[in-house]
Amino acid sequence: MSELLLQNDAHRWQAVLDRNPDADGHFIFAVITTGIYCRPSCRARHALRENVRFFPDADSARAAGFRPCKRCQPDLPAAGQHRLDKIEQACRLLEQAPPVTLDALARQVAMSPYHFHRLFKATTGMTPKAWQLAYRAERLRQNLAAGTTVTDAVLAAGFPDSSSYYRHADRALGMTAQQYRSGGRDTTLRYALEGCTLGRCLVAESERGICAILLADNDQQLLAELARAFPGAHREAGDKDFTRRVHQVIAVLDNPRHTLALPLDVRGTAFQRQVWNALRQIPAGETVSYQRVAQAIGKPRAVRAVASACAANTLAVVIPCHRVLRVNGALSGYRWGLARKAQLLARESEQEEP
Repeated sequence: MSELLLQNDAHRWQAVLDRNPDADGHFIFAVITTGIYCRPSCRARHALRENVRFFPDADSARAAGFRPCKRCQPDLPAAGQHRLDKIEQACRLLEQAPPVTLDALARQVAMSPYHFHRLFKATTGMTPKAWQLAYRAERLRQNLAAGTTVTDAVLAAGFPDSSSYYRHADRALGMTAQQYRSGGRDTTLRYALEGCTLGRCLVAESERGICAILLADNDQQLLAELARAFPGAHREAGDKDFTRRVHQVIAVLDNPRHTLALPLDVRGTAFQRQVWNALRQIPAGETVSYQRVAQAIGKPRAVRAVASACAANTLAVVIPCHRVLRVNGALSGYRWGLARKAQLLARESEQEEP
């Protein structure tokens, strides 16, 4: 369902006619001839439009004298919300040390390991193991930023020992712990400045992959933004081989339905990486709300944090934060300007699948 969500009765009535489960939680409808209120997705026979009233929630419908439908049970948590609550519970368990096994997690949320693993990945975009490693990496970043020694930071983050850390943390941080503490010092970034249909673009690459795709009106703005993102790194202009790879990035910026076949060096906290993974699941030409993304990662109350994660994205278009709108479908803040966001969405809606 489009995220021009249900801001008038015509939209709400259409959602009821479609029995659209995406509308559940946004409003309740009641039938004055039966005295019953339902979820939008209720499978009961449709009433006449003139007999239907809309309410923001079950409490409001009940206060108006209506009683809950026995079929869709709108006074109880939705099945989807129940599953999200289980995933959120699992995430809290994964934050604990020592490591929690898949079987133990599944038992604690009353699911089979197979079903739990499938649901967790579908909801968060990550396996439980990857989520736990990402969370530890976030803890590690926080501890290193606070000045904790590398060894103490490793143990406090939940890694069982230093050897376990050194097997995983380089990939999680995008650099060594010592380099992270110094703002990327002793790392080298190659970059190139190019034009594209969205204006001027800067593409930067570390030894691990593309780490920045920035947009602006001029090159000075781009270079300043790169310096802010990687203050301690050595930055140098790329060679001809790198320039050829940059052309692949520009092709994606000019047509977001194309897929970038280059490795990415995605740097962020565990939460940010969860959000960005969820964004990469949104097909070109579709949009979702910040609320929907928060639900998808198992943290339905973290709407503002989702918006902050979108704003922290440094890989324009490739991580498509432009496909996230307010719950009413309105454009909201975009790191590279609302005009570019509108341009990207308009272009994606017009382009046909290749």
